[in-house]
Amino acid sequence: MLSFDSNRYHIESSISQAENFSVMPLCLVNQSLFSLPTEEPSIECEKEPGSLLWIFVMVGNIVRGMGETPIMPLGISYLEDFAKAENSPFYLGCLHTATVIGPFLGFLLASFCAELFVDLGSVDAEDITITVTDARWVGAWWLGILICASLNLLAGIPFWFLPKSLVKEGEINEPEEMSEKSVAPLQENDKNEAKQTMYEIAKDFTPFLKDLFRNPVYMLFICITVLQFSAFNGMISFMPKYLEQQFGKSASDAIFLIGVYNLPVICVGYFFGGLFMKKFKINIYQAANIAFWVSLLEYLLYFAAYWTVCDTSPVAGLTVSYEGIEQVSYAENTLLAGCNRDCDCPLKIWDPICGNNGITYVSPCLAGCKASRGTGKSVVFENCTCVAASAFSAQNVSAILGQCDGEENCDKMLHYFLILSLVCSFIFSLAAMPGYMVLIRSLKPEEKSFGVGIHGLASRVFAGIPSPIYFGALIDTTCLKWGTMTCGGEGACRMYDIVTYRWLYLGLPAILRGVSYIPSALILLILKKKLKSESQILLNAPVEMQDKNQEALK
Repeated sequence: MLSFDSNRYHIESSISQAENFSVMPLCLVNQSLFSLPTEEPSIECEKEPGSLLWIFVMVGNIVRGMGETPIMPLGISYLEDFAKAENSPFYLGCLHTATVIGPFLGFLLASFCAELFVDLGSVDAEDITITVTDARWVGAWWLGILICASLNLLAGIPFWFLPKSLVKEGEINEPEEMSEKSVAPLQENDKNEAKQTMYEIAKDFTPFLKDLFRNPVYMLFICITVLQFSAFNGMISFMPKYLEQQFGKSASDAIFLIGVYNLPVICVGYFFGGLFMKKFKINIYQAANIAFWVSLLEYLLYFAAYWTVCDTSPVAGLTVSYEGIEQVSYAENTLLAGCNRDCDCPLKIWDPICGNNGITYVSPCLAGCKASRGTGKSVVFENCTCVAASAFSAQNVSAILGQCDGEENCDKMLHYFLILSLVCSFIFSLAAMPGYMVLIRSLKPEEKSFGVGIHGLASRVFAGIPSPIYFGALIDTTCLKWGTMTCGGEGACRMYDIVTYRWLYLGLPAILRGVSYIPSALILLILKKKLKSESQILLNAPVEMQDKNQEALK
């Protein structure tokens, strides 16, 4: 983070990073020698200017989006226009397979960066008093941006060497002598065609847009994409947080597991989906049927995720009482109990410790700890009255830094969840290529580039941008304990009510995807009706016209 000219990350902790000794807040009853840290920010702190580095990130994403936008619409249109009809699904499958390899490598890189502390190179590892599984841990996010930016620059170099035009698949190259004679006329025609194309694009923009809006299959497909992509984008954005909260994994492990379990099988699904379309020469109605039923099978299987659950981690005052009785509380005053009421503890600090009774306490002070020994991560808090209150024995009531580890059964549930995610990702990716061919084949040849571009725009504007916002807003309503920023403001959520979190995280995508099957069914009805009418025309057409019409149906 210091590489971006920003201040060091301040860890919300009871342990001094500079001197490695236990400091306030401890429970010091009737001792005025020490002053507890105030929860109100100082005047100097309030005047501290905020960072403007987010502007650079925003501008960088805008520029990246401008560079990426032409590649998919124009590339897909080219493949569809210049490849054989039976080969284009396979080529598109290969293209989409390649687009998944990048995120897979990105997840591995993100996992590596998340395991490194954000102030890499400027903070001694011995001074860090938290671990990667702690909710306060921030990884070296900026390192991944630098590496990916460098790779993007290198990846752009081959585009300068692409030929201006390619021979359509299946056509034979002209003899060399004929080609040399026609070079000059062709170059002149290319210039005139370029001028005409720009003029036609400017003139025909509105008619093209009207034609797309009047295309029922295309518009319904956009509705499906917005709903499905909203569900997918929301799930993938918060899946690392879900694995952290539900199964107790670190951010680094969560990102790594998502990349390894999900993305390789998506590549395989895209490839075999395109290969299946090529081998059996599937028409648009058959493709829509395959996409619908395969996707519906994955959707029904998805509900099994509700059974891959772990017990709520016991945190005194949040998920259990100080006596160890289960109760979920969103109120701040439940952090206080008879064992710590005289300690005058600050309630906004999040510095969890694990008592030897298996219960996590929000801070050493709220655990009633009156002494400590050791330094850094090895600090042990002793004479903890709240630990004694729920322990079977009042002897040796101590606590160590960090939250208590989850139950062993939780690792088994995590494996079940990841295997289920793997199977669902594979089945859904099998339906992706037939579904995408419905979009491509529903457009006229002259509309393909524009139609694919509008489709991509709609999916990003109506799904890619808003879905993480409302997913995040709903998930934030399940927060049990908010962190505190340096100047006293509300920070990131430190702990969630994982039961409500699970219902929202899995339920909202289920609703969005369930609604998407309504326009999917309408597309099937429209294509079936269209296929019947075209089949009737074939029966009434002369024999010599039937071969051409049959090819058009494909």
